[in-house]
Amino acid sequence: MSDTPFGFGLPPEEPDHGDEGKKKDQQSGGGQGPANPFGFGLPGAGGLGGPGGPGADNPFAAMFGSMNPTDLGAAFQQLGQMLSYEGGPVNWDMAKQIARQTVSQGTPDGTKDASVGPAERNAVQEAVRLADLWLDDATALPSGAGTAVAWSRAEWVEATLPAWRELVDPVAERVGTAMGDVLPEEMQAMAGPLIGMMRSMGGAMFGTQIGQAVGVLAGEVVGSTDVGLPLGPAGRAALLPVNVEAFGKDLGVPQEEVRLYLALREAAHQRLFAHVPWLRSHLFGAVEGYARGIKVDTAKLEDVVGQFDPQNPEQLQEALQQGMFQPEDSPEQKAALARLETALALVEGWVDAVVHAAAKPRLSSADALRETLRRRRATGGPAEQTFATLIGLELRPRRLRDASRLWASLTDARGVDGRDGLWAHPDMLPTADDLADADGFVHREQLDFSELDKMLGEAAGKHAPKPDLKKDEKDQDEADGKDDDTE
Repeated sequence: MSDTPFGFGLPPEEPDHGDEGKKKDQQSGGGQGPANPFGFGLPGAGGLGGPGGPGADNPFAAMFGSMNPTDLGAAFQQLGQMLSYEGGPVNWDMAKQIARQTVSQGTPDGTKDASVGPAERNAVQEAVRLADLWLDDATALPSGAGTAVAWSRAEWVEATLPAWRELVDPVAERVGTAMGDVLPEEMQAMAGPLIGMMRSMGGAMFGTQIGQAVGVLAGEVVGSTDVGLPLGPAGRAALLPVNVEAFGKDLGVPQEEVRLYLALREAAHQRLFAHVPWLRSHLFGAVEGYARGIKVDTAKLEDVVGQFDPQNPEQLQEALQQGMFQPEDSPEQKAALARLETALALVEGWVDAVVHAAAKPRLSSADALRETLRRRRATGGPAEQTFATLIGLELRPRRLRDASRLWASLTDARGVDGRDGLWAHPDMLPTADDLADADGFVHREQLDFSELDKMLGEAAGKHAPKPDLKKDEKDQDEADGKDDDTE
């Protein structure tokens, strides 16, 4: 995955604007953004026009440089939105705007976004349908894809922003709170307007970072589950045809096989998230639990606040870039990190093992595609890098290969039903230690739940009130007597 910089630019052009959109992009100085990772133009980092160009030393040049008078009004409007924002910890309107603008610029290889045509949509639907048929032989979990959709990059941005919001808001909230807490109480009332401005700027900074990360990631993902989390709507298997084509371009594999293999992965993720109801909240809860253990470097933040100049908002951006977050070296924090990394590895390892079992007998390129995706997933990308900068957390399964071997061994030892039955409850899943000792976990004595049910039934019977047989006989005799009288 590429290491594309995170820029700050103008409102987006829609992907289907064609030549008109390209002309506007050229007039407004559109490109791949500045060369520093967060785009407000740090000294010496270069700007939109390259080293020494607009934005190299001026934090607002990325917005105002190299544009015609028509676009200047839009830039001032964007600046006003940044300074007047009074919403939550992240300016998500700005994040969406910047993500769409980043998508419209295209990827470094020159690939532009485009609306999905009927032929591409039908190809994706057919690939997902066939993938689900193949997966029926490889897993006990039924299909989880109610619909199959083909998205443009811009559509992927729209569909996944709610999930990014759920992931990022708790972290950004800590920054906003810390900005007020670093001032003495007697100064907080006097500095109210300044704190409000800083929080507005902080929301804009986070919006810029996340918007750029999501926009760049939209140029690389092939579906809705690439980062191991369910980012799209439930039950909707999605592929991005333009990215699927780019992914398979230099692999020497027929495009139909590439599409089908990626459809297998997307459909397998959908089965897991659809039929393991606790899994989504478990993953997102693990992210939030880890984030709660992150502490803000108050010394660095106090220094930023003490020297804050409203005319130089890039100071806050530099502080975020350098990292104001430090993981607490506590047992709780280490346990939270282990839970998250293990959960991500188990999800990705299960998908890897199941897809390989379904594809190996049917696709000659299964091994090559599997290894390519493993390496791609292990190296991470812009979203992981941004999230790591924000809270020191990388959303990638470090022990993917260990987890995949464990699931494959479980299939051999217990069968498909025994393997997939472990998803019934989080306490039944392998732990981090089990990934290191796969054989020990696989051959460990399994719990016999039928015996447990029998024990629970017997215990319930002991505590149930015993029937009064004599009373029952008396009641029956009286009932019989009444019947005789009636006759």
